[in-house]
Amino acid sequence: MPNPAGADGPPTPAIGLGALLADRALELRLVAGPERAEVHGVHASEMADPSPYLLGGELLLTAGAGPAESGATAGTGSSDAADAADAYVRRLVGSGVAALGFGVAPLHAQVPPELARACARHGLPLLEVPPPTRFTAVARAVWRLMAEARTRELRRVTEAQQALAAAAARPDPVPAVLRRLASSLNGWAAVLTPPSPAGPSGGAGGAGPVRPAGGAGAARGARPTGATGGAVATGTGRSAGGVEAAGAGRGAEGGPVGVSASAGAAPSGEAVAALAALAGRVAPGAAATATATADGVQLAAYALGGGRALGVATAERAPGDHTIASVAAVLLTLLTAERPAGTEAAALTRLLLGGSPAEALGPGPWYAVRAAGAGDPQALAAALGTVLLDPDGPAVRLLTDREPSPQPGWRLGVSAPAGPGALAGADAQARRALDRAEAARTPLARHTEPGLAGLIGEAEARAHAAALLGPLSPALRETLRAWLAHHGSWDRSAAALGVHRNTVRQRIARAAALLGRDLDDPDTRMELWFALTRAPRD
Repeated sequence: MPNPAGADGPPTPAIGLGALLADRALELRLVAGPERAEVHGVHASEMADPSPYLLGGELLLTAGAGPAESGATAGTGSSDAADAADAYVRRLVGSGVAALGFGVAPLHAQVPPELARACARHGLPLLEVPPPTRFTAVARAVWRLMAEARTRELRRVTEAQQALAAAAARPDPVPAVLRRLASSLNGWAAVLTPPSPAGPSGGAGGAGPVRPAGGAGAARGARPTGATGGAVATGTGRSAGGVEAAGAGRGAEGGPVGVSASAGAAPSGEAVAALAALAGRVAPGAAATATATADGVQLAAYALGGGRALGVATAERAPGDHTIASVAAVLLTLLTAERPAGTEAAALTRLLLGGSPAEALGPGPWYAVRAAGAGDPQALAAALGTVLLDPDGPAVRLLTDREPSPQPGWRLGVSAPAGPGALAGADAQARRALDRAEAARTPLARHTEPGLAGLIGEAEARAHAAALLGPLSPALRETLRAWLAHHGSWDRSAAALGVHRNTVRQRIARAAALLGRDLDDPDTRMELWFALTRAPRD
């Protein structure tokens, strides 16, 4: 079951069943099943089949009234009672219930043995709730423990964020951030460079042994140079830490993956291979993050821009780990971002010296982007693979030759692909797309539809149509549509509707009165036609 998300910060952590058993005030007793389970909530039910009302992860509390009706808690020792108890427990396990709490009063003097045997057989923890303990007290204990766990997790995330920020200010910022991240998550962290489309033999990635772990010492000497100058994972060989790399370190295109810097204990070769594949998915900008599990290790990759990715491998995944790793990814994006140089700097120079955009930039296609958010514009530009950035103004403006994807903490408006001679129009498209993204509260909106309809989002257009045409009945709407479609001709409108021309006149007069509009005004006619084409037809 997914952890319930809070309004801010990491998701609320689950609590271990052992914490409830350790609460002496509850006096709970484990009757059958394992002691280890994660509880995400509490639900009480006396239904014989409560599964339609469960999300999974609950501690289900029952006094046995519902199960008794089905014979699951009969306590007779008969085969029918055993079968009913088995079916009841199988339904709970299939719904993802974390544990079953059985109140022994007032209906039952003890936990029915058939139920205990069924729980033991299916691996469902069964707790005895003694008579003095109310179900409400159990629920309150669960919520209290969850609140305490969330407070601890928020404190851990805050301390990790502060430590990462301090590490970024060190003389060796990239290795320092990786060391701090690996320590905070108790795992392995690395800056990975998936293979370029040219393949493993072209320029950026040479062949060599994978060195993912070398620990802090290995990371200390590394430089954040992207695809150059880093250790490269190949299909065979061992890492410096003795990690088998057979088949590991291959990106989505099958080429070697470079390790620019790393810290922490290295995972297995299988986990490295899976992490390399994740890095190959996020580094091109197709996704901001990706997660997987391999060889019992929790893996996550975060796009850093410039063809790089942050790879993280941990034995377990705590609720706050994603928040901590995301902070590290933002810092590493800033620290490893390429500065204006090469072709982009040359294009900017030509433009400043009197050239036109068509002469200064490549043929494209180019995307104009408008962004709103509280993040760092430089980090956003790096994630979108561009240095053409204007951070001043009500919205951040960018220009990139990569198709933008959603970015955490930002709302983006993206233009249609445009050539270098049409960038002014593309910027206007991006501005309108950002307005739609803000109105719809979506992370990204694209300009796709040309013409008047493209100026207004579909949801906004339908809402305006519903408000404007609200006073009109379906018959009046249909008459108004026909009258406007026939340019105000009474005879042709009547023929199209199959009514008398005087009926059309009366309906149009009625519509004008209800709308309070002058239907001879061309602006009014245009607005009404636009609304009618966006409103659903009855």
